Amino acid sequence: QVPLVESGGGLVQAGGSLRLSCAASGSISPINAKGWYRQAPGKLREFVASITYGTTSTYASAVKGRFTISRDVAENTVSLQMNNLQPEDTAIYYCVAYDTTYPTNSPDYWGQGTQVTVSS
Repeated sequence: QVPLVESGGGLVQAGGSLRLSCAASGSISPINAKGWYRQAPGKLREFVASITYGTTSTYASAVKGRFTISRDVAENTVSLQMNNLQPEDTAIYYCVAYDTTYPTNSPDYWGQGTQVTVSS
């Protein structure tokens, strides 16, 4: 069973918006922390955002003020609303989950990724 399944990626023009969603399987507790990473072509994978069970969110400086992470504990889902997208946001976005209610430096579960492409 795939632990995390992302949806919502696609192609958008600069300044546009996209919303990514991620559904967690039953093997991942709904109360555990979740988040998003991304990997741009030729670059290392990097942290984007995370959210705790108590809905405390953390963002990378590159996306703060433009991206918003949210979660639905009952549905065991996490979403990432991305506004004012820029070409440098082009990347494969990965949903992640942790074995704890707070995020760590090493997510325990990874989705397969969804492509986000921003044209200039």
